[in-house]
Amino acid sequence: MVAVDVVLARLLALHAKRIDLSLDRMWRFLARLGHPERRLPPVIHVAGTNGKGSTVAFLRAILEAAGFGVHVYTSPHLVRFNERIRLARPGGGVLVGDDELSDALATCERLNAGDPITFFEITTAAALLLFARHPADVLLLEVGLGGRLDATNVVDRPLATVITSISHDHQEFLGDTIELIATEKAGILKPTVPAIIAPQSPAALAVIQRQAARLCAPLRIGGKHWRATPDRDRMVFRDGNGIMELPAPRLVGRHQLDNAGTAIATLRCLPALQIPNAAFGQGITSVEWPARMQRLVRGRIAVMAPHGAELWLDGGHNPDGGRAVARALADLDRRDARPLILVVGMLANKDCQGFLMNFAGLASAVIAVPVQQDTALPREEIAHTARRVGIPAETHDSIAEALASIPALGLDPAPRILITGSLYLAGEVLAANGLPSI
Repeated sequence: MVAVDVVLARLLALHAKRIDLSLDRMWRFLARLGHPERRLPPVIHVAGTNGKGSTVAFLRAILEAAGFGVHVYTSPHLVRFNERIRLARPGGGVLVGDDELSDALATCERLNAGDPITFFEITTAAALLLFARHPADVLLLEVGLGGRLDATNVVDRPLATVITSISHDHQEFLGDTIELIATEKAGILKPTVPAIIAPQSPAALAVIQRQAARLCAPLRIGGKHWRATPDRDRMVFRDGNGIMELPAPRLVGRHQLDNAGTAIATLRCLPALQIPNAAFGQGITSVEWPARMQRLVRGRIAVMAPHGAELWLDGGHNPDGGRAVARALADLDRRDARPLILVVGMLANKDCQGFLMNFAGLASAVIAVPVQQDTALPREEIAHTARRVGIPAETHDSIAEALASIPALGLDPAPRILITGSLYLAGEVLAANGLPSI
């Protein structure tokens, strides 16, 4: 059996040009595969800018708590490509094994016969092939980029479509206004299929509502048809079916109430699934989703933190994601006040200033580090941007050096440290930490 990494490297070389958003190649290639997209379990299709992965994680946890077999497709991965594909198993899904993944990838490589195709297209096709080969009750299918022309948008009639929070990101592909970005995200809506919408800006919501009206797709809109609100240490969910009082979600941050609420609203509008109420509480308190306000307490990186410090990890990388993380940190600070240190690495195509502005007045310092990607933003530019928004900054060559430098700042009490700015950086941290990432 050929090693997964070897096949992935060959597939990456098939299309080295910039992403060409189109479904034409995908349709042609799926025909060569015998149309696995027509043999999938019932699909819940999830698009959005922020919160897609967390919403999928909540959906999976609730469905599995209710006893359903769930396939899951997400991207990008943090440490291993296998993280993108989770196959249903009795007692809970498992990440696809190397042998099975390698076989599916090799099949796709052989049938593609060297034709130009994007890495995401051919690996998505391999995932669909795997999902078609294995029985499951539900497939949770996360969009990679946009929606309308994303390689996942090949399912004619999903159970439901879901759109999480929309904001500016990937403008080079999706457009530079919220309206243009929302148009791409709304491209996953299907005729008469229910669409569950997380709370949105008025501009994004208007676009979604127009598209839904054209397709006669019934909408369940956060803030209008359903609400998820905090109540002390609990969560209250309200919709047309009534009120549920639930434990607070396990994932940290007020934004996770919206993500949990979106998942709950989705499953509550699918009566055929018959989710018992107990499964909602069990799911949102057992959910796991790495690198989203994740506290690191064990592992090789965790022990590098200064004595008494808290070490957190979040892959947020756009202004709205930064805003949500900053609010979560402010909430933590109200309960346990500590100086905040940001260890930041970012890609050059991200809005560094827009991201860091959220932490002005909250962070005591930024320590800029490199990300091991060709498109990484130089750490000197990150530090310069941090100073421009009013946060003292310095640079170091690695996460280890950054953490080792913190005691010299003389902070009292021991600080809260957040490593953030990129999912690629988060993946590097989790790999170096030496514990399973997912």
